[in-house]
Formats: sequence, C-alpha cells, structure tokens
Amino acid sequence: MPAVSAPRRSPLLPIFLIVLVDVMGLTIILPLLPFYAEQYGASPFVVGLLITAYAACQLISGPILGRVSDRVGRRPLLILSQCGTFIGFLVLALSDHLWMVFVARVIDGATAGNLSLAQAYIADVTSPEDRAKSFGVIGIAFGIGFLIGPAFSGFLSQWGYHWPIVAAMAMSAGSILCTYSLLPPGPPPQETDGAGLPAGRRLGVLDWRGYVQYFRRPVLAGRLLQFFLFIIAFSTFTSGFALFCERRFTWNDHPFGPREVGYIFAYVGFLGMILQGKLIGPLVDRFGEQRLALAGFVAAAVAYLGLGFTYGIPLLLVVATVSAFGTGVLRPALTSQITHAAGRHEQGAVLGLTQSLSSVAMIIMPLVGTALIEHHELAAWAMVAGAAVGVGAIVATATLRDQPQPDATA
Repeated sequence: MPAVSAPRRSPLLPIFLIVLVDVMGLTIILPLLPFYAEQYGASPFVVGLLITAYAACQLISGPILGRVSDRVGRRPLLILSQCGTFIGFLVLALSDHLWMVFVARVIDGATAGNLSLAQAYIADVTSPEDRAKSFGVIGIAFGIGFLIGPAFSGFLSQWGYHWPIVAAMAMSAGSILCTYSLLPPGPPPQETDGAGLPAGRRLGVLDWRGYVQYFRRPVLAGRLLQFFLFIIAFSTFTSGFALFCERRFTWNDHPFGPREVGYIFAYVGFLGMILQGKLIGPLVDRFGEQRLALAGFVAAAVAYLGLGFTYGIPLLLVVATVSAFGTGVLRPALTSQITHAAGRHEQGAVLGLTQSLSSVAMIIMPLVGTALIEHHELAAWAMVAGAAVGVGAIVATATLRDQPQPDATA
C-alpha cells in the first residue's frame, strides 16, 4: 500500500513544504497589513481590531476543523483551510474600502487551522521520543518563511501595497498544490486499542469542562501557562511592531514603512532559521528543554524591555538579535514539553488547547498594544510584552527547581 507507507517513510517532508509555503504567504502580509489599513483611514486601534477579528474567528473555527479532521483525515481539512486563506488574500487584494479589509481577515480567520492540523499530522505519524525534533521541522519552516516572506513584502511594497498581496496569493496557491500533490490522502486517523486517535480528539471552543482537566494537572498546567505568557508577549510584539517602528524610527529622513519593517522581520527570520536548523537540537541535548525555555524567556524579556528604550537602528538590530533567540527556542521547546506532559492520545485536545490559548492572546493583546501606541505610549507597549515573558521566566524557574514528574505517559 504505497499511499499509506509513503508518509511513514518521510512523514515530515510534505508538512515542511506545506508549512513553509503557507508561512511565506502569511509573513508577506505581516509587515504590510498595518500600513495597508492605514491608507484606508485605519487608526492604530482599528489595526488592532483587524488582528482581533482574525483571531476571534480562528478561536471558533480551529477546534471545529480539528475535530472534523479526526473523522475525515488531515488532508481535506488542510486543503479547505488553505483555500480559505487564498480567498482571504484575494478579497484583500481587491479591497478599496476598510470594511473589505475586515471581510478579508474574517474569511481567513474562519478557515484558519493550518498550523494546528500540521501539528496533529506530526503527532499522528511520529513516536514520542522523536516528537521534539519533528516539531523543530515546523520551526525551520517558520524561520525560512520569516526570512523570505517579509523581505519579499518589503521589496515589492515599493511598487505599491497590492503587489505583496498578489505574491501572498501565489504562495497560498502553491501551498494548496503542495498539500494536494505531496500529502497522501490516506484514511482518517484510526483508533488504537480503543484508546483514541493517534493525535487524540479535538475539543470544541465551548468545551470548558474538557479543557479544565488539563489545568488541574500541575506539570501540564505550568507548561500551558508558560506557553500562554509567551504568546501574550509574541502577539503584543508582532501586532504592534510595524506601528511602533513607524513612529519611532526613520530611514533617509522618512518614517519606517513596509520595506524597512519587512527587512527587520527578515533579519529575525534569518537568525531563527539558523537557530532552528542547526542549533536547537544540540542545545536541547546539552541543556534540556526546561533550561532552554528559561533561557528563551530571559532573552525575550531583555529584548522586549530594551526595545522600549531603543531609538537608533544599530541598537534595534541588537534587540532583534536577542529577540530572535528567545522566540526561536521558546516555541519548539514549550510545544514539545506540553506534548510530553500529555498522553499520546491526548495530543489532539492539548494541541487544540494551545491553539485556543494563542487565539485568546491574539484577541486581547493587539487591542491593548495598539491602544497604547495610538496614545503614544510606545515604551509602555514594549514593557507589556517584556512583563509577560518576565513572568514566564519566573514560572519556568519554579518549574525547573521543582523538577516534577510528567502528568501522563505516552
């Protein structure tokens, strides 16, 4: 049965390509969207509302897509999610009013689930001992995507804001083709010894009782809290960085625009690609995931707090370098710790929970951050992100000191 055995021979290659092309499309939009919305009269707070609208739709749709994928398989739902992203980009490219920009983000958010579905696929086909390095593959795709996508966006934006969106549409179409041609159809995930699906079942967004059980387990609850604090900081930073740079830095006597912001994001992506591709494995082997997560929290706190008092481009690059290390080690280390703290047949629910936590942070923090930026509280905006990862460092220190046993075994 070649269609079934192929993904087990090389299960990560299709997912790597799918995530890479998809992330490139998304990161093309990342440095552009605030400036694109501002040309239609959006204030910084309205830019935050755009990000919140996307995340709110994702919070509702993500668990639904995950649960349906448990019944019909990952591939059809990945294609559906990617088609939604393509349509969202198409509407965005055709927008000539601010309300159309909102419609585009709602469409994209309502079908957003690519990353969680890719994570579930990895959990389906990898053993627990290989999972950390397997999730690192997604990190590599993110690093490469954050290198190429923002740089491409910055380069194309000098000829008009629509051109990067057209490029994102092309990337999205490429992601659909990768999924259709490279990811074997396969049957839906099968139950194993009555214990559930290989990646576990997904919980709905309102299944609070189902989620509460995971927060009652000390080790898993601590790791989920660390993940949430990291996402709070990361969402504050990514949603407000372009607006912050526009108001704080100049290049050739002009405020930073999509090109300059895109190149900064690309620089961070380049560092992330090196870290995830060459260093994360040896670092995990040398220091362990818990110590690495602590180092990531400390680095991110130093970077975000330092950003609030940064006024020159050289220091901005230093801060970006430190931030790249913190973010680059935190996401794979925390994700891996979470999956190890849960049983193998709980992976779907736990990964769905992390996606919901991400959506909650992306609903709240862009509004908080952009409100501060709109009132010219630029240093306070950076301190919010720095405080979140600072608390994360405290929690990680306590976790490392206690060294508890995992809550569940695979």
